[in-house]
Amino acid sequence: MTGKQKFFELLGSAGPVDPRVLDELWAALPTVHIDELEGRWRGSGFETGHRTGRLLAKSGWYGKNFGSRFDVQPMLCRGPDGELFSDVAAGKGEASLWMVEFRGECTATMVYDGMAVFDHFKRVDDRTLMGIMNGKDVLDGGEHFYFALMRDETD
Repeated sequence: MTGKQKFFELLGSAGPVDPRVLDELWAALPTVHIDELEGRWRGSGFETGHRTGRLLAKSGWYGKNFGSRFDVQPMLCRGPDGELFSDVAAGKGEASLWMVEFRGECTATMVYDGMAVFDHFKRVDDRTLMGIMNGKDVLDGGEHFYFALMRDETD
């Protein structure tokens, strides 16, 4: 089974997904450069039981929008009216993109403006990224939050 096949199998699983399996998958994926992220991306979490998954579902989290290196909306949410908006209160501001070393590899990383949180990204394919949320107070039971981003080509 390829890394891409394993990724989609785990993402579609009703859970729970073992974070150690996600760690192995992460290690096998190629890094990504910030220039490859521009645009809007739909997000979803892996069912590991991490508290962040529940918080994002409650917030109406849709995904992320990478306008440019210094113009990132990390908490793109869908409001009651169905419209997308950047929830700057939930994200404590917005974010920027940097190349950051994580687990011995330099990969595209989103750095939140208002909190010590980093989302590291790796490529699954040209339209799909795997993310790991990392930072102060992010770990839940010693585990990171794992998520997927899929390029949103609709307007």
